Amino acid sequence: MIDLKLLQKDFDAISTKLMRKGVDAAFIENLKLKNEALKKAKSNFETLQALQNSMSKEFGMYKREGKDISELKQRVDANKIVINEALDIQRNLQEELENIAMAIPNIPDDNVPDGKDENDNVEIKKVLTPKEFSFTPKEHWELAEDNGWIDFERGVKLATSRFSVSFGMGAKLERALINFMLNFNSKRGFEEVSVPALVNRTALEGTGQLPKFEDDLYKMDGLDLFLIPTAEVPVTNLYQDEILSAEELPKKMTAYTSCFRKEAGAAGRDTRGMIRQHQFHKVELVALSKPEESEAIFDDMVSCASDILTALELPHRIVNLCTGDLGFSAAHTTDIEVWLPGQDQYREISSISNTRDFQARRAKIRYKDGKKNIMVHTLNGSSLAVGRTLVAIMENYQNEDGSIDIPEVLKPYLGM
Repeated sequence: MIDLKLLQKDFDAISTKLMRKGVDAAFIENLKLKNEALKKAKSNFETLQALQNSMSKEFGMYKREGKDISELKQRVDANKIVINEALDIQRNLQEELENIAMAIPNIPDDNVPDGKDENDNVEIKKVLTPKEFSFTPKEHWELAEDNGWIDFERGVKLATSRFSVSFGMGAKLERALINFMLNFNSKRGFEEVSVPALVNRTALEGTGQLPKFEDDLYKMDGLDLFLIPTAEVPVTNLYQDEILSAEELPKKMTAYTSCFRKEAGAAGRDTRGMIRQHQFHKVELVALSKPEESEAIFDDMVSCASDILTALELPHRIVNLCTGDLGFSAAHTTDIEVWLPGQDQYREISSISNTRDFQARRAKIRYKDGKKNIMVHTLNGSSLAVGRTLVAIMENYQNEDGSIDIPEVLKPYLGM
């Protein structure tokens, strides 16, 4: 959640930044009216409270001097009623503003490029050169079926579309990738954690998936529990409503989970293959840090994810997201896109975000610095999406006869 005090202090500047992220002008105007009403309510309450304090002092003086207090008592009692009414108005307006604020995205950093969508993202650099094939490379779904690695029809048979079943080397490679990524991240200083695949509403509100994106989530009937869309949710919320010591920071964590998304906003996109599944495996990086350390940790997370792809010898590029493509909770995001020769294009395989104190304010994650409690900065990123990494291996390591080579760094994990 954005800092409402900051909003109230400099409404015009903050609203201008929010409009860079596509927040509707009418929404901003409603927010402004609520904000002004709350300021007036607070001012009215403070005026009434000051009057009450003044009359209370006068009341005490009258009693000491033996003066008649009956009229003054009536005024004090009447003012108490008005104060309570004013306090109720202030609390109701504060609650209304906070509810509106829960639907407001994070403020983009000043260095985030302006733009409408992914076409306006800015490439930072390319890593490794794509291989030139002497034949027309196949797409991953054809290679997966030819090699018996992935069965899409049986996924539909067991569940519905956008589910798949991995067999043999396909299943083994997924497991090898998970272990390789977790080991790689651990060596980079990220502590491995194992977390539940179900979380409550509070956790999803803390990281910003709720209330805005409930349609994309799978909810348990009769229970206020949801299947996680990403390990970012449970790992970040491990420290929900806690005050950490300064010495505990930064906390750098990595976790493997299955992830579940309805993909309600992506109807018709990537209907074939493994690019956009309802259930998928992912290894995540999450960090909690002091504000002054978060940008350096962000760079470390980008390097960590990129270096995994480099170790797998997969060409990729690093892209700075524009305001129109920036996620709800993110202040700044860098995507890593892997080269897929079968599709003849780069596709997203990792998205690494610094949310500043946006999630920490929602989840109430703080640290103590002397006598002050300060909001931490939270960061998260894919390291990596396992299915998409398998797709990249299939397409980049394919041979003309349809067979697929295995990356050298994965062979020890496969007993090869």
